[in-house]
Amino acid sequence: MNKDNCGKNTKCVHAGTFINNETKGVNTPIYTSTSNGFNPETGNLYYPRCLNMPNHLAVAEKIREMEGGEEAIVVSSGMMAVSSVILALLKTGDHILFSEDLYGGTDYFVKEELEKFGIDYTLASTENLEKFESKIKDNTKIIYFETPSNPLLKIIDLEKIVQIAKKYEIITVIDNTFASPINQNPIEFGVDVVVHSASKYLNGHSDLICGAIVTSEKFMGRIRPYVINTGGILNAQDLYLLERSMKTLNLRVQKHNENAQKLAEFFEKHSQVKKVHYPGLVSHSGHETAKKQMSGFGGVLSVETNLNKEKTRIFISALKYFQEAGSLAGVESLISLPCETSHSKMTYETRCSIGITDSLIRISAGIEDAEDLIADIEQAFEKANS
Repeated sequence: MNKDNCGKNTKCVHAGTFINNETKGVNTPIYTSTSNGFNPETGNLYYPRCLNMPNHLAVAEKIREMEGGEEAIVVSSGMMAVSSVILALLKTGDHILFSEDLYGGTDYFVKEELEKFGIDYTLASTENLEKFESKIKDNTKIIYFETPSNPLLKIIDLEKIVQIAKKYEIITVIDNTFASPINQNPIEFGVDVVVHSASKYLNGHSDLICGAIVTSEKFMGRIRPYVINTGGILNAQDLYLLERSMKTLNLRVQKHNENAQKLAEFFEKHSQVKKVHYPGLVSHSGHETAKKQMSGFGGVLSVETNLNKEKTRIFISALKYFQEAGSLAGVESLISLPCETSHSKMTYETRCSIGITDSLIRISAGIEDAEDLIADIEQAFEKANS
């Protein structure tokens, strides 16, 4: 399939599908065998850990076409994707520069594991890219960042960050989970490596743990062997479910975008809200940049309310359609306190220094009717303040 000749819905449905020649079924069959025949003519040996089974190749090709990269692989979790890229592309004595607005799991990995490998790192704010650039060292090999970030939805200018990296011949790596390939394709802006927690929007049904890596043939030549050697692979059944879920990716994300925008506009006008973090709002500091590099603003927003911790607990408990959960991007609407979930392993001081306070609520807008979600929030506010 020529990725330049079809739309996103068509790619979601058809890209990568493996057609069995005997049955001609419309879905990729599930290949569960871990022992497969050796082909002496080609030298091929199909083995799940080698990322070469039809189920893996089908879903990897779908993700590759959605992101516009040269190669893609699917791994066992988002953190496997993150850690594999970093450890495959760096060696002892190298330095990696991170944006400080990281997913809590990534932040914990960085602080707990990199020192063991003799890898130096710096976390720095990207609000001023000149200051961020000043953190680059002679041994800096990677710039790693998220945009939109988790959970404050901060936006980094992709073109500018790539320009900085190219000046110093540094590899750029982005976690594109929050945007999804529907809303943002960083490779088009020159980013070298894209990682996803595929558990989130790519799957979208809150029932899989998986990750994905998309990059060039050059960098995948270093990343793929690392994943094969460390064994962070996904089984055939989960690969099948991920491929099935991705067929509706564009439809789901469009509804997530729509609902999140309506919720953000509602919250921004509410008397119980101090601030709303959502790049689709004109008031968001990164709105103009987001418009330039995103086709949609995503399904996640964060809200700072006037409620104290006790009232926040009442508010969350009173909600009918928002379930309190530590993940995001499912078809159901979810709500969480990052201080207790995604960023709980950060110290209180570190969290507060980057804006993740005890009163910050993160909302993942599902695909329900927006009017029902807004009415639910309104009644929960009333109960919290009664």
